[in-house]
Amino acid sequence: MRICIAATPSVAVPTLDALLASGHQIVSVITRPDAPAGRGRNLKSSAVSDWASLNKVQLHKPESSDEISLLVAQCDLVVTIGFGVLLPETVLDIPKFGFINLHFSLLPRWRGAAPVQRALEAGDSTTGVTVFKLDAGMDTGPIYTSLPFDISPTTNTADLLENLASLGVQAVLDAISLIESGQSPKVQSSEEATRAYKLTSEEAQIDWSQGSLAIVNKVRAFYPNPGAWSIFRGIKIKIDAAIVNESILKPGEIALQDKAVLVGTGGGAIELLMIKPAGKSAMSAAAWANGQHLLSHEKFEQFNG
Repeated sequence: MRICIAATPSVAVPTLDALLASGHQIVSVITRPDAPAGRGRNLKSSAVSDWASLNKVQLHKPESSDEISLLVAQCDLVVTIGFGVLLPETVLDIPKFGFINLHFSLLPRWRGAAPVQRALEAGDSTTGVTVFKLDAGMDTGPIYTSLPFDISPTTNTADLLENLASLGVQAVLDAISLIESGQSPKVQSSEEATRAYKLTSEEAQIDWSQGSLAIVNKVRAFYPNPGAWSIFRGIKIKIDAAIVNESILKPGEIALQDKAVLVGTGGGAIELLMIKPAGKSAMSAAAWANGQHLLSHEKFEQFNG
């Protein structure tokens, strides 16, 4: 089968590798135009762009739906993974078999831009991958394949994305086999559908009046970007890792206990494991606390600006 791949992030790479090694022909790779990144705001290519260049696969960075239309007319099927562009049905209908998308949840749960993060934030114990046919809706198309995956209580977004990216390889290959055999996808139910809205830096601020588990889940979900954060002595502190602790402290209050750095919550306390002060590298919470010479009853502050 002649396949085009429309993708942007590094989580697409395992599937790209598998398709390159398969008997299918990768006609081209379509990715987002280079975008400013880092402190210098220099243009940076996507991980998929780098992969295509390394593997000498024809690469395109279209800036309009019209350009995409011309590119997908050359293939039988388009596989999308985190492409980040909503396309009209007039484009989706061009390839013989349309577009399929690898989505990192068990649809219809967590339709939208941040399914992995929202699953962790909600404390889900199971997620998975789904391959479905794109339609005009937001992740509402009929489903070809889905594979479940159990979530460890300590897993963060970076770890879970890596696991789901690997799991997605088989889901995509199975979906393509179903398409080749003439099987139709199954209509996706809208019952129990949930939306996985894009994360914002504002909502990443920790509300210390929440329960300990809710705060730990937010830390897991928002790592590495945008990062759960709070304010200490007027400086923004990102919290990269934390666990629930059975101690009882006032919300936001910081205490040291046998070298552990504890912070009070609305339902007890959490232990900070790794933090990243603004402008500095990540460090252990113990190392941070040693450098701060903490006073008794110091607290994380709430930023309301």
